[in-house]
Amino acid sequence: MDARLNYFAGPTAGKALKYFMSVGKALKDSPLPAATQELVALRVSQINGCAACIDMHTKEAAAAGEAPVRLSLVAAWREATVFTAAERAALELAEEGTRVADAARGVSDEVWAHAVKHYDEEQLTALVVLVSFMNSVNRLNIITQQPAGNYEVGQFH
Repeated sequence: MDARLNYFAGPTAGKALKYFMSVGKALKDSPLPAATQELVALRVSQINGCAACIDMHTKEAAAAGEAPVRLSLVAAWREATVFTAAERAALELAEEGTRVADAARGVSDEVWAHAVKHYDEEQLTALVVLVSFMNSVNRLNIITQQPAGNYEVGQFH
């Protein structure tokens, strides 16, 4: 499968994506735990069906030492016992923040209150930006049919 667009070939995409991807770098440097970031990025990508992002975040998380069982269970995190209460709160917020059209209400007060119990304001800011960022990246990749399977750890960082 070939991508519809090569984001690295043209000057417009090159300029825009340079700034766009700097958001990802800022998030990596945020106080939100790295493991939580990868789990959330993976879950958002699973919901959206973005194979390229699933490939990337699975490999990045594994390279950072994430246990294979946790990566395998992200899609069924509600029934899994391998996630902390904080990670579960982040995954729940990520799901509601991604599925905004499904319930037509966005993130519920209950889910927000649960996240507030586990994260401070800086971490919550990073979490909200991460969910939004991943939804944007997923759409860029899905619209242009970016292929998956060839990502190498650290390729975009």
